[in-house]
Amino acid sequence: MPPNLLGNRDLIRDINRSNVLNTIKMYGPLGRAEIARRTGLSPATITGITAELIGKNLVLEKSPGDSSGGRPPIMLALNPSGGFVIGIKLTENSAIAALTDLEATVIAKSTTALSGNKPAQVVQDLNQVVNSLVESSGVPKKQLLGVGIGLAGIVDSARGILRQSPISGWQDVPLRDLLKRKLRVMTTIENDVNTLTLAEKYFGSGQGVDHFLVVTVGRGVGLGIVMNGRFYHGAGGGAGEFGHTVIDPLGPACACGKHGCLETFVADPGLVRMANESAGRGELAHPVTDVCELLALANAGDAAAQAIFGRAGRILGQSVVNLIALFNPQKIIFSGEGTRAGDFLFKPMCAAIEELALPRLLQDAKIQIDPWGDDAWARGAASLVLRELFEPPVLSAPGLLNP
Repeated sequence: MPPNLLGNRDLIRDINRSNVLNTIKMYGPLGRAEIARRTGLSPATITGITAELIGKNLVLEKSPGDSSGGRPPIMLALNPSGGFVIGIKLTENSAIAALTDLEATVIAKSTTALSGNKPAQVVQDLNQVVNSLVESSGVPKKQLLGVGIGLAGIVDSARGILRQSPISGWQDVPLRDLLKRKLRVMTTIENDVNTLTLAEKYFGSGQGVDHFLVVTVGRGVGLGIVMNGRFYHGAGGGAGEFGHTVIDPLGPACACGKHGCLETFVADPGLVRMANESAGRGELAHPVTDVCELLALANAGDAAAQAIFGRAGRILGQSVVNLIALFNPQKIIFSGEGTRAGDFLFKPMCAAIEELALPRLLQDAKIQIDPWGDDAWARGAASLVLRELFEPPVLSAPGLLNP
């Protein structure tokens, strides 16, 4: 058989397998006939693929379903315990890790301080994190399907290279391959905001939504983009640097080296800076060291603290209006530690959006603010590996899907 034909058949088989598994995850339990109807694959193809998935323990046969006459169908469902993955959110000084099942349910988690900031030190630390988490959870190492790493910065996920990180200061580090050699398991890396977006797409409120955005607020301001049901990275993995869109070129210095970026007005360091400037003017009750202190003042009724969040919310809302005009999304999901500010930040943001957005475009865009959980970043990173199971490879012509 010619190599190119063999390669095409392998690709077709992989596409079909992912299609079937994703259909079972989304709509299961399903009988084989219903899977064939939903995927458009032949009954013979479905029989072969489901047998393979059952053999790999990824799919379970359940009790027979309702019958319209004749033998009741055997129902197939995703087996959450058929495999496990580890997701790690890498910050400048710690690794927040979670081990999840195939439905992204967190089974075990940990937070570990890093021993240093150099790539070799971090790789060694992450190896210890993975081994400790597997051991403490009791999951057999052979059931670990892979490790996903989410971190801030511009990430070329296809090549596994961290191109630039404003937090760690790393540039062009082949982090994926360094980790893979150490961990000896499938490893993938991605911008941390993109990992949250993947989690929403496959396991959250982005399921079945073809056009949505995820905006994160916290240490920085990030953006994940799903258009036409596909994740958008940009030419080199840098799409979504929303926090570095410029609000005022003469504004405050940003960690990226420029001035007046959105982050300097909305992200945690910017809020702390504005709070201490306000305290210096005698407006705020006292200086603060972090956003938690500022939020405590706002909750206690400090008008100056509330005004700082309000100004940040309005600026964020103005920037979101630009996103609505550019992308015409069905939904915008807000996430990140900054969502703890609640109405102090998001009421002014929504008011600005309502005032400034084109009405017809605003009608299409549902605004959703997610409650924050500390393991959300790590769960998002775990979705990097789960995507490999559920997302078909790059599709060829539609006619190739049914060999």
